[in-house]
Amino acid sequence: MKKFFTTIKNIFSIEDLRVRIINTLLLLVIFRLGSYVVLPGLDPVILQQAGIGQKGIFGLLDTFLGGAFSKASIFALGIMPYISASIVVQLMTVALPYFQRMQREGESGRNRINQLTRVLTILITIAQSLGYLTTTIPSEAIMVDRLFFTVSSVIILTSGTIFTMWLGERITDKGIGNGISMLIMIGIVSRLPVALIQESSSKFTNGEYLFFIIEVVVLFFVVMGVIMLTQAVRKVPVQYAKQVVGNKVYGGQRQYIPLKVNAAGVMPIIFAQSFMFLPALIIPYVESTFVAGFADYTSWPYNLLFALLIIVFTYFYTAISFNPNQIADDMKRNGGFIPGIKPGVQTAEYIDTVLSRTILSGSIFLALVAIMPAVAVLLGVAGEFAQFYGGTSLLIMVGVILDTLQQINSYLLMRRYEGLMKSGKFKGRSENIAMA
Repeated sequence: MKKFFTTIKNIFSIEDLRVRIINTLLLLVIFRLGSYVVLPGLDPVILQQAGIGQKGIFGLLDTFLGGAFSKASIFALGIMPYISASIVVQLMTVALPYFQRMQREGESGRNRINQLTRVLTILITIAQSLGYLTTTIPSEAIMVDRLFFTVSSVIILTSGTIFTMWLGERITDKGIGNGISMLIMIGIVSRLPVALIQESSSKFTNGEYLFFIIEVVVLFFVVMGVIMLTQAVRKVPVQYAKQVVGNKVYGGQRQYIPLKVNAAGVMPIIFAQSFMFLPALIIPYVESTFVAGFADYTSWPYNLLFALLIIVFTYFYTAISFNPNQIADDMKRNGGFIPGIKPGVQTAEYIDTVLSRTILSGSIFLALVAIMPAVAVLLGVAGEFAQFYGGTSLLIMVGVILDTLQQINSYLLMRRYEGLMKSGKFKGRSENIAMA
């Protein structure tokens, strides 16, 4: 305990780190306050009675937004349109040569891509806000003219998304951690205390003390498993030949290519979840029990298709972000080789084979993590508390926390303080979550 307080004292003794932590906390407080400001012209009492966004697929979305979706607040769409725009732009940089050239232009190209992402975010927000207002908000909760309410709310929701995007960028620049990821995480974490209190009171009221203890223990091991999945790396040894330059000898070292077991991060779940939202949108227009089964996230057809999509998208996302041929060419150019494998084509094939096997185990584990909330619900855990047993919520929380700890640890080590962890061997996931 003494070591813990010493570490906290060291953290706040570094002025730059202290200012960044305070800035982050203040910006997160502003974000959370905005989630409680209801759209003008709505009756909050009727909204609460209607219970919008508290069940089914929309309940998952409400978890990411920290309850702003069900409250119909000015941040009801949150940062989600920006994430959708980022995914679209990222796919276009892989598929379209124009965006590939733009990405290779350095800082100017990245600025143009960021500008396009912001413009696309506005367009997506307008479309999503129209759908949100027309299909989710009950008519009896609107206290003003419907047309005036729709037009004004679209403007407010779009402005709210732009403001949250600005908050995320400010956290990245002036705070600690990745801003976009931090906003998503704080929305998820804000639901945890309420869900835990409701679950404990429900179990204690029914006398199910042992069952609640088992829930907490299982949740602990699930979190440990997700941390292992996030940190697991398959090391491919690489030997570099010795080179004599003048009177000095360079190279001759053995290094490793770190192939992450979960190289795609949360992106496969995000892609798969986007597809699984479609049945919920077409149910009002199609009378089919088969389609209705896919709208229930606890049903076996939904989870089977969800798991298969995650495995497919894991391979897809890894294929567009990891190029074995380029790695093999870089190794050959720098005098590196894998022991027992010829440089060039055979090296690329070997890396691709190892990567495919690693991805298979990682994708299956990721699919199991994704369907864990549904399994928890079927075993008797309350729906809101079950969301923390896996899925995107848990992966984002673990990734953001690890990334933030890594940045804080870097500040401590630069000032010659003892790090947060003895080994210091923990890695964040900000590069994947930021695009999630």
